[in-house]
Amino acid sequence: MDPFAALADPLRRDLVARLARGSARVVDLTAEHDVSRPAISRHLRLLAEAGLVSAEDRGRERHYRLERGGLRPVADLLAALGGAAPPVTDRMLDGLELEVRRTGRDRRAARTRPHPHSEPHSQPHSEPHSQPHSQEDTA
Repeated sequence: MDPFAALADPLRRDLVARLARGSARVVDLTAEHDVSRPAISRHLRLLAEAGLVSAEDRGRERHYRLERGGLRPVADLLAALGGAAPPVTDRMLDGLELEVRRTGRDRRAARTRPHPHSEPHSQPHSEPHSQPHSQEDTA
């Protein structure tokens, strides 16, 4: 299995991080994660196939440890990407400058245009009548 595919699973990443602190048995790893022993064993097998962990039998127990050399492809990729910033071309900067000018022009134009609700109405408002209603209106 490819180391990148092996590390795609969050539990396997956790197992690698744990084994970076020292070797452990399946029972230890099971106690640290809310996962069954068979599931931990399957994940460790996949990590071993990817060259990321190895197992050593000590009597009746099997101890797993991190194989740091298996992380070399990951480290190489991260190193290659780490210092590389995407190139910014003059054409990209010219396009950005044009957009900044357009935005400024649009904002200035919006400030000088009268607001549609601020124009005077063609008909004057009439004040509401304060005359009492007749009984006919309320009946």
